[in-house]
Amino acid sequence: MCRYPGSYNPGGRLPVTFYASTDQLPDFEDYSMKGRTYRYMTEKPLYEFGYGLSYSTFKYKKAKVRKEGDKVYVTVKVKNKSKVDGDEVVQLYVSRPGDQEGPSHALRAFKRVTVPAKSVTTVEFELDSSSFEWFDENINMMNSLAGRYVVYYGGSSDIAKLKSFKVDRN
Repeated sequence: MCRYPGSYNPGGRLPVTFYASTDQLPDFEDYSMKGRTYRYMTEKPLYEFGYGLSYSTFKYKKAKVRKEGDKVYVTVKVKNKSKVDGDEVVQLYVSRPGDQEGPSHALRAFKRVTVPAKSVTTVEFELDSSSFEWFDENINMMNSLAGRYVVYYGGSSDIAKLKSFKVDRN
């Protein structure tokens, strides 16, 4: 039971993108993905996919990355800068630079963590080859493609607010 504001700290996240206006929506008869969802939208939405409110403020440290075979292990430290315990949803997005037709970035992993006030919590992710699947025009289906990828991490899908690192896949 909530005795005072901040005694309970919600940590929900939006499962969709909220457009700022209907002018941002593509024509109903346009069946391309351009402008649809966070993955293909180039304009700033009202609220991005993964957005959420909290009484806490979180800061992400630089990720540590380790490759073993075809797997990439990512360790991120998340600091709660507030005086209130809070839940954060740490999100990892993968991007394939140079892909003009594919998504700008795609959610590949997430974890909800409780971070006590003024503390740091370590979050670990494992990205396997399926995390790097992209549409392969040669076989007309999804495939784990070789090349350079950018992995973004943070608290929502807004690239401007995310930290990143590069991964080369063979």
